[in-house]
Amino acid sequence: MFIPGRCLRFRFSRPTSSLLPPPPPRKPPPLRMATEKTSKKVAKAAPAPAPEPFQDPTTPGDKKVLQSFDHAHFSAYSPGAVESSWYQWWEKSGFFQPRDGDTESRFVVPLPPPNVTGALHCGHALANTIQDSLVRWNRMKGLPTLWVPGCDHAGISTQSVVEKMLWKKESKTRIELGRETFTKLVWDWKHDYHLRINNAQRLMGGSMDWSREAFTMDENCTRATMEAFCRLHDEGLIYRSDRLVNWCTNLQTALSSLEVENKEIPGRTLLDVPGYERKVAFGEMTYFKYPVDGTDLFVEVATTRPETMLGDSGIAVHPDDKRHAHLVGKKARHPFIDRLLPIVADAYVDPELGTGAVKLTPAHDYNDYQLGKRHSLEFITILNGDGTMNENAGSTFQGQKRFDVRYQIVEELTKKGLFVKKESHAMTIPLCEKTKDVIEPLMKKQWWVKMADMAADALQVVEDKKIKMAPESAEKMYKRWLGNINDWCISRQLWWGHRIPAYYVVLEGEDASEETDQSRWVVGRTPEEAQQKADAAFPGKKFRLEQDPDCLDTWFSSGLWPMATLGWPNETPDFKKFFPTSLLETGWDIMFFWVARMIMLSLKLTGQVPFSEVYCHSLIRDSENRKMSKSLGNVIDPLDIIYGITLEELHAKLKVGNLKETEIAKATKYQKTAFPQGIPECGADALRFTLLSYTTGGGDIAFDIKVMAGYRRFCNKIWQASKYIMGRLPENFKPVTSLDATNLSIPEKWILHNMNTAIKDLNATLEAREFSKATQIAHKFFYDQLCDVFIEHSKSLLTEGTAQEQDSVQQTLYRALDVALRLLHPMMPFITEELWQRIPRADYEGHTTSPPSIMLAPYPVADEKLYFSKEAESYEQSLQCSGALRSLAAEYSIKTGGIGYIKATDDAANASLTPQIASIKTLAGKVLGELSLLGPDAAIPAGCAVFVVTNNVIVLMSVAEFIPDVDAAIKKVQGKLQKKQVAVKKQQDLIKRDGFEKSSDVVQATARAALDEANTAVNNYERTIEEFEKLKLKN
Repeated sequence: MFIPGRCLRFRFSRPTSSLLPPPPPRKPPPLRMATEKTSKKVAKAAPAPAPEPFQDPTTPGDKKVLQSFDHAHFSAYSPGAVESSWYQWWEKSGFFQPRDGDTESRFVVPLPPPNVTGALHCGHALANTIQDSLVRWNRMKGLPTLWVPGCDHAGISTQSVVEKMLWKKESKTRIELGRETFTKLVWDWKHDYHLRINNAQRLMGGSMDWSREAFTMDENCTRATMEAFCRLHDEGLIYRSDRLVNWCTNLQTALSSLEVENKEIPGRTLLDVPGYERKVAFGEMTYFKYPVDGTDLFVEVATTRPETMLGDSGIAVHPDDKRHAHLVGKKARHPFIDRLLPIVADAYVDPELGTGAVKLTPAHDYNDYQLGKRHSLEFITILNGDGTMNENAGSTFQGQKRFDVRYQIVEELTKKGLFVKKESHAMTIPLCEKTKDVIEPLMKKQWWVKMADMAADALQVVEDKKIKMAPESAEKMYKRWLGNINDWCISRQLWWGHRIPAYYVVLEGEDASEETDQSRWVVGRTPEEAQQKADAAFPGKKFRLEQDPDCLDTWFSSGLWPMATLGWPNETPDFKKFFPTSLLETGWDIMFFWVARMIMLSLKLTGQVPFSEVYCHSLIRDSENRKMSKSLGNVIDPLDIIYGITLEELHAKLKVGNLKETEIAKATKYQKTAFPQGIPECGADALRFTLLSYTTGGGDIAFDIKVMAGYRRFCNKIWQASKYIMGRLPENFKPVTSLDATNLSIPEKWILHNMNTAIKDLNATLEAREFSKATQIAHKFFYDQLCDVFIEHSKSLLTEGTAQEQDSVQQTLYRALDVALRLLHPMMPFITEELWQRIPRADYEGHTTSPPSIMLAPYPVADEKLYFSKEAESYEQSLQCSGALRSLAAEYSIKTGGIGYIKATDDAANASLTPQIASIKTLAGKVLGELSLLGPDAAIPAGCAVFVVTNNVIVLMSVAEFIPDVDAAIKKVQGKLQKKQVAVKKQQDLIKRDGFEKSSDVVQATARAALDEANTAVNNYERTIEEFEKLKLKN
């Protein structure tokens, strides 16, 4: 439906250059719309009152009822009005589902499932935008596309959040509720937050196929998880072992080493630890003595964890250390517990560290564990799961918290005369990523996965390029980790998650709490299968089955995501059609947690790679380059960007959750600095385009909300330009299928040539996953070329041209707008749909009927008939010259009637410029009263400022009458020259700096463009000074 709008007066507002990744700089200032002066006058008037919130008359799910451009919410760009209704219609119409076609050339993306623990953040928005842009692009190219959505149950995070909520609301623990009731509570909580997450993804425009939505604990994903566990167990790849795990006493569960943060401290440091009112000291080396049994000798040891001495079962020294040679074979007596500690010799000991004698706590230290095994020492566990001391610690300390005991141990050692000293000592502290609790190595019987062989296979498929990884740093990281892999502990002491399908056979009359025999374990996909296996293993015996109370690590089920979401282990039609998938797009920070495990499990269980490509986006940090954290107040909800939010509302959101008062105060302070006026309404399209503009494939992203406002204005530019073009098309306008090149003017050929170039380059950059470049190309074509130049040029033709010229420029404007909207659609789906639905419908090649939505229209491909290199080059020269004239006029405050010259230094340039002089004068605008072409032999008039356009074209502006004091003018230009010379040196140093060649293409191009611009300015100022010196001599 074509709705012509009345848009005779409008203004294009440009985002400031500081807000956008800079395209190659243009020397002249941009052309301005003829109506800009009028717009400025209007802008000075009292602001009109804000209209009432937009009330969309569209029935949800129906195609949107379009409003006239005269409507209060559509006269200018309004994100809320523009983005309403389209998504419901897209979804209801089934546009997100894969269309019939050759599935060999399909494009399938499994959405990395967000945790069901709460609101999405800008990291999710970035990932979704990248994925959706590629999905929409491939859909428009005609490929069957499928983007599978879903959520992850996030075992540890979700259980932790719900437990805190339960305590806050009812002062109850999960133990008091019981497993069944607590699990039901989590399911209810999951339902509410699940809907919030899905709603946010819809508002961001994600074109997922919601009919195929998955959840890691839904029926099929659960079936896949049980199948994987049982298969791997039956092959001997999953085994049970009593060994050290990373234990979080706050969550009371084991953690993967990947879920542990290692905090480096330089020496004595006080840290907050969950469960302690006062800070705890770390980074101290405590020296104390053990008496040697049966002698009056002592052996001095040192430790950063004095509380662990209650679990000591030996002391080790280096075999070549003469200081301790006489002690080897003897035993030390524990001062608090009736226990003797063998003194052993082991080459592992560093005689230069501490005292050269090492206390051994095999059940609470990874290094001591190995020495304990080697010397057959006793493994003594002294901690309960909650971090208190158990009976093995002795009656004096039993029941006390571990870090309280740390201080008490020193006191007791002092009383006995065994304490020596404390020293500040640099160390690494393992912290729980979720709770920041200090991790304790603890002996636990757990289920483990053998990783070595699977890791070798996963490395090989990347080496063989069966899976392509980008950026290069992600592949290096992947290889480094898989080359040093350890077995994977998959037991988690949780109630929320997939309960491990392993059952212990308890024979009649036995105590169920005692696990005495590994062979008593049976596994089964269902309780019935486990019962059958147990019956076969223990024929004629009476027993009952006790299921392992633990749950599987969340990453185990998530590792099956690409195949489970398509129906595996069943051979479903979706699995046959769409597996393996095409692309896995994710953050590099979960390369180990998730990506590598998906590859390993898929290769093992299906014999195929799960996807053929991995693209890792950068992590989003705040404007101060800090990691996003709720406690810092710098986590930005994408919906707050889409809708806008006041500063007061941002502060209020901090109080909804589990932040401490001190954290709320810190976060509030940051918000006041970063968002003093709150966050303005920007809409989903501006959010998406901004995030893509940041995605260079380089380092982490320093996200600044101010950039969003720049792209919000770009949306308004698109809106107003589209209004202008539609307002210039007659009501009976019919777009032609093919433009007649013989009737095209040079400016038309220029815009069509640049359109063709943009089409080619955009397809190439999306194919290469160069998203920032893609935004620059789209922005340059729409803003710099279509709006700033061609629309400006079209005005005179549309008002003064012949009927044929008017018809031709209308067809060209239409073609440029239609192509531009389709080029932008994958990145900006809402505004492009709203505007595309308003323009007349063209016949697209290969389409027998008009597509109902822009998302089903073909993505533009370059048309060889619309390349006009010679004409484009000629017109580009006109633009450069007119821009140079405007630049010189602006520099010398010439408002009207300036006298300009263009100097051609050779015959070829002279011949090229001769037919363009009239056009250049028109493009230069009212600042120019006269323009002359000077041939190769003509002298340069005295008193001119100089702008060097190319090696053989120089633009001059007569400025003698505007500089009464020539010496002052020369001094002023010399000052500008010096500044630009400094800029040249700065850019040269930047480009020569080590590591520059490794930076992203965007960064390199920007730096080289800045150098070119500075060099040009230096040349201009030097030539101008020369001309002014001549003027001085003449005077």
